Amino acid sequence: MRNLLNFLLRYSPWVVFAFYAGLSCYLLYSDSPAQRHVYMTSAGVVASTVYDGVRNVTSYFHLREINDDLHARNSELEDQVLSLRRQLKEMQEAVYADTMTVSEILHPFSFIIASVTNNSIAHPYNYITVNKGQLDGVEPEMGVVDQNGVVGVVNITADHHARIISLLNPDFRLSCKVKGSDAFGSLIWDGHSPEEAVLEELPKHTVFAPGDTIVTSGYSAVFPEGIPVGSVIESVRDSDDNFFRLRIKLFTDFTTLSTVRIIKNNELDDIRRAEQ
Repeated sequence: MRNLLNFLLRYSPWVVFAFYAGLSCYLLYSDSPAQRHVYMTSAGVVASTVYDGVRNVTSYFHLREINDDLHARNSELEDQVLSLRRQLKEMQEAVYADTMTVSEILHPFSFIIASVTNNSIAHPYNYITVNKGQLDGVEPEMGVVDQNGVVGVVNITADHHARIISLLNPDFRLSCKVKGSDAFGSLIWDGHSPEEAVLEELPKHTVFAPGDTIVTSGYSAVFPEGIPVGSVIESVRDSDDNFFRLRIKLFTDFTTLSTVRIIKNNELDDIRRAEQ
């Protein structure tokens, strides 16, 4: 009690000031409708500002969830596009054969979405680790893409993780072509930049221009035809005059890689049996 009395005596001017200030505000806003309106309006503005701040912070923490949902939706849309492309191709073949028997088509490609847990871009041989493995259906030799283009190929799998040979690895070669052309060559990383690669062995009759899009050729069971890889920067000197050698600007940004899609070919076993 003595401490309380000492506190009140010591700070009595402030206590008296706070009491009279509070009493003044009460009398001002309770007796005057105009002043009460000003008070309520000001309080509403302050509360609205606070609520907006809270909402912005909450929205920021939901960005990862929103991003994962967008990747899932993009994966579904890509699956539909690939399915439509195959249906169109089979219809064209049916027309060419003068028969129009069109059956229900189950597209062979599906996607497994995974998050990148480790990624190197500065080593001579680069690899990527993701958080999906054998128990999620991931197997070696499955192609990997992100929302922009080709990322690499699955190399080793464990129960819950997998290692990917990055496109930024000289051991990885990818069959590619200039979009709109049937001539194809081999894309390989020359170790100079994580943003560029080289398309080798492109036949000399191939027509191209800087800025043209490079896509997968489809001549493998790993990647479907038409997946974007990059764009032509320039032609570089090749030791063989019968081929072009093009420098390519890669679409995939390996410095910010976070979510990838692993391509599963549901007809791979059947293709392998046919090729034996």
